[in-house]
Amino acid sequence: MAERLYTLVEGFGIAIESLRANKVRAGLTILGVAIGVFVVVAISAAIHGINAGVAQAFESTGPTTFFVSRYPISFENCDGTGETCKWLRNPPLTFGELREIRDISTIRFAGARLDRRAEVRYADRRLTSTSVIGFTPEWTTIEGGTDIFPGRSFTEAENLSGAPVVVINDVMATRLFGEADPIDKEVRIRGVPFRVIGVYTKAPNFFEGGEKGEAIVPITAAVRRLNAEEDEMAFAVVPRADVARDVAVDDVTAYLRGRRGQRPADESSFAIITQDKLFETWGKITGMFFLVAFALSSVGLIVGGVGVVAIMMISVTERTREIGVRKALGATRATILLQFLVEAVTLTGIGGAAGLLAGWLLALVVRNVSSIPASVQPGAVLLALAASAATGVLFGLFPAARAARLDPVEALRHE
Repeated sequence: MAERLYTLVEGFGIAIESLRANKVRAGLTILGVAIGVFVVVAISAAIHGINAGVAQAFESTGPTTFFVSRYPISFENCDGTGETCKWLRNPPLTFGELREIRDISTIRFAGARLDRRAEVRYADRRLTSTSVIGFTPEWTTIEGGTDIFPGRSFTEAENLSGAPVVVINDVMATRLFGEADPIDKEVRIRGVPFRVIGVYTKAPNFFEGGEKGEAIVPITAAVRRLNAEEDEMAFAVVPRADVARDVAVDDVTAYLRGRRGQRPADESSFAIITQDKLFETWGKITGMFFLVAFALSSVGLIVGGVGVVAIMMISVTERTREIGVRKALGATRATILLQFLVEAVTLTGIGGAAGLLAGWLLALVVRNVSSIPASVQPGAVLLALAASAATGVLFGLFPAARAARLDPVEALRHE
């Protein structure tokens, strides 16, 4: 036991000496491993943060809320024709369907949304390509965590009449009005005058961030005054508190299929999107990121591994007589093999630690300058250290085995 401990300590010391004696080769080895580990740690930290942000955004709408869309979430190949994109033939959702969904006994309420980009002006100030959302009055409940002060939201009557009123977020209020009170001021959206009736504050999330100007208008005003495409409208549906989400989904599906005259064998001409389906789709996207991260990190680890082979082969050659002396004094093959493997793992371990530190610093920066709560998870740390150690063992095995197989007599004759 003591001998093995001595071998480990000796191998570590020799590795440090190799760093000093072969700074360039050792530096390239460490850099290659560090890059590989950095990629894994940085991407895993970002994905963990993004997933947390996505979960927070979904949670704000309520766990039972589901969405009705003209188009499904799909990764199918689509060339823009009805042959490969069958969902393009789906008829758009209508306000009539929205009203009747609201009357279903299992539904608490349902709202509609339309998104577009537009220029918003006030006096000589303007915000280009700003998010302008057409919503039904239920938007404050659907969005969740929205606080309107000062002012108010628009009413059902204002929505039905398409009144030119707007509720802006605090970011837009500051950029357009500074410290002045924005209530009852007139802004122009795509050149059309709208009266500001409220300012809302919403917690930032991954999808929307916290530093973007945003305006919400009655959905009928968006269609009639801002030329928003009614064909792109989607619904958000909230079941009653005493009704399971899947029951409400079945009721909405049955209603829409019946209203559209679809037979049992027909594929639905609309999409029901639940939050678990969104998470599943998101998982596929993050899975692709992990594949990219694996490919990039593999390149870095291979570069580092090649450096390990080069340094270790040089080390074996330079220390041939030393190996012969040790074998003559009773050192076994296993002892020599272990010593050189420890040396290789030390080199790659230093690279792994450097990559881990760089990844952690990047995650810290991302967390502080964006709405993504990036963080390095213990699993990523273990994976990074294991990958760097495995690289050292894998690529250090050949030179270590060569050192262990040296004939002591021939080694002692080596000049």
